[in-house]
Amino acid sequence: MNTLGHKLRVTVFGQSHAKAIGCVVEGLPAGFRPDMDRVAAFMARRAPGRDPWSTKRKEADAPEILSGMVDGALCGAPLSAVIYNSDQHSKDYEGLRRTPRPSHADYTAWVKYGESYDIRGGGQFSGRLTAPLCFAGALALQLLEQRGITVAGHIAAIAGVEDEATDFARVERSALLALSEKPFPVFSDSAGEAMQQAVEAARWEADSVGGVIRCFALGFPAGIGEPMFDGVENRLAAALFGIPAVRGVSFGDGFAAAGMRGSQHNDPFVTDGKAVYTRTNHAGGVLGGITTGMPLVVNVAVKPTASIGREQDTVDLQEMVGTTLVVHGRHDPCIVPRALPVVEAVTALTLLDMLMEE
Repeated sequence: MNTLGHKLRVTVFGQSHAKAIGCVVEGLPAGFRPDMDRVAAFMARRAPGRDPWSTKRKEADAPEILSGMVDGALCGAPLSAVIYNSDQHSKDYEGLRRTPRPSHADYTAWVKYGESYDIRGGGQFSGRLTAPLCFAGALALQLLEQRGITVAGHIAAIAGVEDEATDFARVERSALLALSEKPFPVFSDSAGEAMQQAVEAARWEADSVGGVIRCFALGFPAGIGEPMFDGVENRLAAALFGIPAVRGVSFGDGFAAAGMRGSQHNDPFVTDGKAVYTRTNHAGGVLGGITTGMPLVVNVAVKPTASIGREQDTVDLQEMVGTTLVVHGRHDPCIVPRALPVVEAVTALTLLDMLMEE
């Protein structure tokens, strides 16, 4: 239930307000020497408390490696790491066990686990659990780079404000890599400013907004994936839906394809005499569940943060009567910016796993 992958397996453990969270990664190649400075920089993009649109909870998110590495190199044993929690305000969640928060897993967890459910910070359902995913994903990104594959993305939209359009057939590696260096990873800085204004407006109104993340994989070879139920789209969708707050996953033009004609959506094949390409890339690099060799394009819809400061309707689970609540605590008015590296990490882990299966 908490494990992702087949040949490359990542098991995540912990709760939002437990002593620590962490992961165990199996299948990484012995002898690999990860650049831990790059791992730390990648994890910092997800970490809380660093940006005005982020929760004020502050965590170092510094992984402590317990096993699987000797003198800076992986030794072939399972790699295990913990990330200690240090800034919990558990009292903010008192009372929520009997009055579940709308759009959180409080109610379903109560149905499934009863009074044993750890309500603090959302327990095992919290986005806090994506920190170890980013640790494992940072390693996968470096291993993919060794194979000439780049996985990176941008904020495609927030609150209906869209980043500038991208030609899916001609995605530039340098432009993608430059995004990770920007405090707000969008191609159009003016669009990014409008997005941030929308986030700030929601924050002042004790509300939240969602958006869309678009992730690319460049250099991924053709021929990877299995029909019908083990294709690249199947595997990526299943993995990405494991990220809290993800409400939709599509590829290429996604749902927009439903309003197009075949002559608009079809990607004509062309060749340079050595390889086969497509002139356009509406399909997002996948046909029949199998990669085409064109840029892989994944769109991920992220819902508005469920924890908002407005009064909302709920029920008292002990008295079974209607009541209201106001969610207290520290929460992001928009989680899209911090979710972007998580999407990149999960995409990298899934693609590396599929390559290792070949």
